[in-house]
Amino acid sequence: MKRRILIAATAFAASSAPAFAHLGPAEHGSLAAGFMHPLSGADHILAMVAVGLWAAQIGGRALWAVPGAFVAMMAAGFGLSMAGGHLPLVEPAILASVVALGLLLAMAARLPIATCAAIVGIFAMFHGYAHGGELGFASALPFGTGFVLSTALLHGVGMALGFGIGRMPSSMTLSRVIGGMTAAAGLALAFN
Repeated sequence: MKRRILIAATAFAASSAPAFAHLGPAEHGSLAAGFMHPLSGADHILAMVAVGLWAAQIGGRALWAVPGAFVAMMAAGFGLSMAGGHLPLVEPAILASVVALGLLLAMAARLPIATCAAIVGIFAMFHGYAHGGELGFASALPFGTGFVLSTALLHGVGMALGFGIGRMPSSMTLSRVIGGMTAAAGLALAFN
């Protein structure tokens, strides 16, 4: 069973599109483009699933606080982009989020929940800002609603994966391996 989950996680990571989610919202419809944006790039998928996995690994209040902080700060980053604000190094920060979140999983980092929320929140600002940069001619509200729903879904996938792993005898080892694979995938994306 453990081997099948590891193979499935590897296949999931390997089958994702190359880095950077870039859909043309005007071409794909506002709500649909917003929903698909996080699903169209390995960098977004890996980071958002890792947030859910890390929340499941920590447990307790982290189950809502960590993903909730990500979604809230991602919306703030989107708002910053819509307001014409500037956030430097967006794409490198997004790739750094994949590596850092993977490493936090691999280390099974148990930090105070407020610290975990702050960490994911900082990275979420960059993800949200990138989503805002992809808005194009679409309406902000439907596009934003779409990527918030998609992000919450990816967090849920990560938590479900974490809960499933948690029922296995070597759950911490498998969770750490997935974290290491996530960090390695982030590095690979950075050098593509």
